[in-house]
Amino acid sequence: MKPRMLIMLVVAALVAAAASPSAAAAPRPVSTNAEAAALIDVESGRLLYSHNGDKRMRIASLTKIMTAIVAIEHGDLSDIVKTGRRAAGKEGSSIYLRVGDEMSLHHLLYGLMLRSGNDAAVAIAEHVGGSEEGFVHLMNEKARELGLENTHFMNPHGLDHDDHYSSANDLARLTAYALRNPVFREIVKTRVKKVPNPNAEWDHVWTNKNKMLLMYEGADGVKTGYTKLAGRCLVSSATRNGQQLAAVTLNDGDDWADHRKLLDWGFEHYPLLTIAEEGRKIAGYRLAVARPFRYPLAEGERERITTRLVVRPQDDVRTRLGDVGRLEFRMDGVPIGSVPLKLLESPDDKGRREKRSAARAAGAAEEPAEIPSGRSLPAALRVVILTLLTRGV
Repeated sequence: MKPRMLIMLVVAALVAAAASPSAAAAPRPVSTNAEAAALIDVESGRLLYSHNGDKRMRIASLTKIMTAIVAIEHGDLSDIVKTGRRAAGKEGSSIYLRVGDEMSLHHLLYGLMLRSGNDAAVAIAEHVGGSEEGFVHLMNEKARELGLENTHFMNPHGLDHDDHYSSANDLARLTAYALRNPVFREIVKTRVKKVPNPNAEWDHVWTNKNKMLLMYEGADGVKTGYTKLAGRCLVSSATRNGQQLAAVTLNDGDDWADHRKLLDWGFEHYPLLTIAEEGRKIAGYRLAVARPFRYPLAEGERERITTRLVVRPQDDVRTRLGDVGRLEFRMDGVPIGSVPLKLLESPDDKGRREKRSAARAAGAAEEPAEIPSGRSLPAALRVVILTLLTRGV
């Protein structure tokens, strides 16, 4: 083959590859000063970025993300919490609780998350868990439930302990879970909170330590952390165009700038797209998508998504309870999510419904529902009906 012809073939192959959806360029890389970092889409739970994401590390007060969600799920927000000696004497960051102070669990959670009160963490733990140790057990149970394989807690506040650790990926997944809780979401986006002070006529005024709430457009959480051994730790979240992202950095001396960089990168390269709209009909079936499915996708990824229809048999008990099936989504053969299906109304069903509605509007008595023949009734039900008839009921 002549060299010129060979060159033309190579060029043609490169052009074809560039035009292929599967060969779309990956997003330009992003880097931070963190020892470990992660970025997650909150709605889908997709990890968009990870650096040393599974490395077990000290996490300082990022611990309180778990403390807060466990307290919200296991406690009563209106409960009045009485401060004990262990809580009042806890070292580190504080909201200056005194022994015997009483405050609602809801208000203590603001002190926990906005001011990172270690005293608040212990008071919450003792109240909700019965003891600090009992509450830590609940924290570790929640970690196992969420599949956080590189996470273990020894306390509710995050002061250094060799067996107290998590990872950037685990913290991203935990944060995505917590941000789906409306109480948690409201607390962590609060910039300033005024709370009654049990020891004075003036109220507590707590300003959130998370500067991202002021520095970044759309910022709405989450938590700062620092110890000498852990270094600067930060989890932040932001929402733009209906998409919420959460970023994690561990041991990062320039975390504010790095979080702006991570969030900008995520919003630019992984927009949240609607893959299936609610009400979308399934061809060949009297079924439709019951809720929308959205997923963050980089350029060229949408073409790699395939769907799989799972329809339950009509005689399946779950079908009778309304669970008729689901539509599954995969990218490159890997499952990324699913949505439930709903049964569409048939013309006959619609006609009967409209007839009943018209009868009710006119004040007329409804026609009795048709009773299927005995052959279509379950055997046990037929026996019951025959027994009642023979008894003259």
